[in-house]
Amino acid sequence: MKLLALALVALIALIQYPLWLGKGSWLRVLEVDRQIRAQRDINQRLQARNAALDAEVRDLKQGLDAIEERARSELGMIKQDEIFFQLLDQHHPAPARGSAAESR
Repeated sequence: MKLLALALVALIALIQYPLWLGKGSWLRVLEVDRQIRAQRDINQRLQARNAALDAEVRDLKQGLDAIEERARSELGMIKQDEIFFQLLDQHHPAPARGSAAESR
């Protein structure tokens, strides 16, 4: 009788092994589920970035305002007959005029 009970417990343990520790175990399912959630978060961030880039591309294709804004901010360009004023922060000194080679 004890031998039969021991054999049944061993059989149950062998049946349970794949469920808990095998290739398709609960632990593996939980790990894959965590990876899926992490990938979905990454995908959402990338979709938001792509939407912003798409809007910028459409804006650049359709209107000259975006091109003008880029030229002003990134290249420091101004329109013809336009006066440019640059306001310096009083807490930071202005950069020195000329280089060391010019002062000699």
